[in-house]
Amino acid sequence: MTENQLPHIVIVGGGFGGLAAARALRNAPLHVTLIDRANHHLFQPLLYQVATATLAPGDIAAPIRHILRKQRNVTVGMAEVTGLDVAGRRVLGNYLGKPDWPFGYDYLILATGATHSYFGHNEFAPFAPGMKTLVDAESVRAKVLKAFETAEIEEDPSKHKDLLTFVLVGGGPTGVEMSGAMAELRRFTLKSDFRRIDPERARIILAEAGPRILATFPEELSRKAQARLESVGVEVRTGQPVKQIDEATVVIGDERIPCRTVIWTAGVTPSPAGKWLNAPMDRAGRVRVGPDCSVPGHPEIFVIGDTASLDQGGKPLPGVAQVAMQQGHYVGKVISSRVSGRPSPPPFRYFDKGNMAVIGRGFAILDSRVIKMSGLPAWLAWATIHLLYLPAFGNRLRVWTQAMWSYVTHQRSSQLIVEPRSPAAVSTEAPAPTEAPVSTKAQISAEPSQVIQSASALK
Repeated sequence: MTENQLPHIVIVGGGFGGLAAARALRNAPLHVTLIDRANHHLFQPLLYQVATATLAPGDIAAPIRHILRKQRNVTVGMAEVTGLDVAGRRVLGNYLGKPDWPFGYDYLILATGATHSYFGHNEFAPFAPGMKTLVDAESVRAKVLKAFETAEIEEDPSKHKDLLTFVLVGGGPTGVEMSGAMAELRRFTLKSDFRRIDPERARIILAEAGPRILATFPEELSRKAQARLESVGVEVRTGQPVKQIDEATVVIGDERIPCRTVIWTAGVTPSPAGKWLNAPMDRAGRVRVGPDCSVPGHPEIFVIGDTASLDQGGKPLPGVAQVAMQQGHYVGKVISSRVSGRPSPPPFRYFDKGNMAVIGRGFAILDSRVIKMSGLPAWLAWATIHLLYLPAFGNRLRVWTQAMWSYVTHQRSSQLIVEPRSPAAVSTEAPAPTEAPVSTKAQISAEPSQVIQSASALK
């Protein structure tokens, strides 16, 4: 049977769920096309470490083509999906600059993930960036590091406090891990790098509208995590929603806090797959799927991961990587069974392997079916599990090496501010001289602003 005669499976999304589905289909007599708007698979649980300069972007991501290079029945396409033609069994995408380019399918797996949600306050977005992509993480890293740089050259000491106040909105795992990493950045990594400011005096505030941080963990572990954060200098605010964010202030409850750097770590919203399908959705916008993860009325379409809503034990499954990976593997088995004529597997059952969160150097909390622990043993378990699940061997080697180096020296590998230069900034540069240049000493004396600009460009 030629490739054109084989059943064609289209997977939209190269995250945990999409990659697991593709791998589960490796021995099936069919052809798979995996479509993603990025060319890489991202290990999102370590994204905060890119944002806090511990890891470089390439440490936690790997090209999808490289990961699936030995799987001959898979073709990878870099395209942005814009909609679906369900009746015609076609995925529509922006491909090679052509909008609504059709990808026909016999089976479709939607693993399109989620993005951050501002809970109806989209006006917060320009002042409080979230973190879901490498671009987001690099932007946050630049924002954080730039705050210290700006304070260093600010001559008015009264403005240093505002410049060095950081507010993280959302006390889930991302907010907790990010605030712990920022406390270490302030306390150790940047400690001796500045002359006019003391990085240790930077203020880090973690704001959670609910009664406690890490609400999905047992209360005992939540208390230990908060105690750990407070011991490293993080101010934890619970039970007080963030009411306002602008370029200079944050309002938490009834308190107005001068702040120039806000990071959004609260909540997610699913992709628009439900609207593409015109299918039933839950209140969060996730597609309601059947016991085999298929869309009711469309047994050829499956939705998995953050985009899917499936109840188990009377509760919806959480939007975590474990669920996406297990659903991807399961759907791959379902499709393989149908294509080969074997009986379909029983309905999907999620096996909860537990939750983990790390709070800085040598401390984590772990909640599994049989074990609840905190401290260094939990941190070692966290480090081991995350290393094992990184997408490629090169990622594991680099992260392990950097983790050991950082643990021993407190140094970080990626303290770079990389930002595009605006046309306005370029136009303000001094023009090339048309006459013989004056001496270097005369230039420094006459144009100190240009010297500062040049020194900044060389960093």
